[in-house]
Amino acid sequence: MKATSLTGELVRLAWPVYVAQIATMASAAIDTVMAGRLSAVDLAVVGVASSIQVTILMSLAGVLFALPALIAHSQGAGRPAEVGRDVHQSLWIAFVLCVVAVLLLMHPEPFLAMSDLRPDVEAKVRAYLDASVWGVPGFMAFRIFFGFSAGIGEPRAVMAYNLVALALKPPLNALFMYGFLGLPAMGAPGCAVATSVEISLIAVLAWAGCLGNRRYAGYRLGAPLARPDYAAIAAYLKLGVPIALTFIADITAFTFMALFIARLGPAVSAAHQIAANLAALAFMLPLSIGNASAILAGQALGAGQPGRARRVCGRGLGLGLVCGGLTSLAFWLGAPWIAAFYTGAEAVRRLAAPLIVLVAAYHLADTVQAIAVNALRGYKRTAIPMVIYTTSLWGLGLGGGVLLGLTDRLGPARGAAGFWLAGIASLALAAGLVALYLDRVSRAAAGR
Repeated sequence: MKATSLTGELVRLAWPVYVAQIATMASAAIDTVMAGRLSAVDLAVVGVASSIQVTILMSLAGVLFALPALIAHSQGAGRPAEVGRDVHQSLWIAFVLCVVAVLLLMHPEPFLAMSDLRPDVEAKVRAYLDASVWGVPGFMAFRIFFGFSAGIGEPRAVMAYNLVALALKPPLNALFMYGFLGLPAMGAPGCAVATSVEISLIAVLAWAGCLGNRRYAGYRLGAPLARPDYAAIAAYLKLGVPIALTFIADITAFTFMALFIARLGPAVSAAHQIAANLAALAFMLPLSIGNASAILAGQALGAGQPGRARRVCGRGLGLGLVCGGLTSLAFWLGAPWIAAFYTGAEAVRRLAAPLIVLVAAYHLADTVQAIAVNALRGYKRTAIPMVIYTTSLWGLGLGGGVLLGLTDRLGPARGAAGFWLAGIASLALAAGLVALYLDRVSRAAAGR
């Protein structure tokens, strides 16, 4: 397989996932903008409630991120019936995840205890989370659809449905937030109602289109739901639980980082939020390339072509470093202008520009670890990357951030920059170790 065609395959799989991820982020931004037009209280409600919702749903749905790799192996091996079996077993797992998610959303006291909210804000946050409950089944169903579509190498359907969801978001938000067609104005909780309606509708459309498509008949997706296969579920969880734990470590580390930095004042906290948002946006591209690498590597391994799987990983890392290098260069050169785009407050701009320069270095390390970790999922290896990432992020990253940012034990306290410097060091360590592990695993699989 020529390198150019392999790169083309990676791009073919990566760009729809990238567009789908950006559409999801844009949908969240729409909630923020529309809530901000109502009141400061509604904006605060969306910020707090959506953070709790995302933490719960993404931590649990992390288990379902095992599905693309499992399906890729079956697809590569030419066993479509096993693809259908994996989807059916996912439904049983998703049912349990739905129950847990609903209980956590309906009883968010542990999360609210950390927030110390005013009674009026807390009441709206609870209303938001209660409304979110109705969208949980649709959310889990669409995650399974993503796993199926990505695993068989056809992620454009996911992109199309995410774009439809994005188009539906503003009118649905307006309907429930502001009150039209005789409906009451719900304010911020209306965002959650709109999201629940949107994701439920999209999940139904996605699966209806899939089940009605003759191209997918060989996967037997519409066959009667198979009983739980506990051996298959155990193998699924062995792959998926470490992914979920990685998500939890990532989310909680960034949450605590933001809480620590909030002690330094609103201007510093705002500057950090700009840097964090920029890092999250930039992360979508290597994440998409990593996803594509996992799918192609998994299909190659399923087809008994470990040499091709190793080449996929190399090309994925190479493509990611080129894209990541260009992104980092843009951040480094354009830091003052990027800061000015985000805010008109001079004090925040001055604080944000140096952090954006640090994000440039952070993104390079983030690119390597994202692609390597995802590629290892194609090899069904998730436990060791989880240990490496979690210990690096929480130990060197968060612990080092506290030392550098808030204490003078290693020189003058560096504030938010100290946390980002520690984050760079932790990600560089994780990226190096995970890349070495990927090299070892892929080399062993290829018999080298």
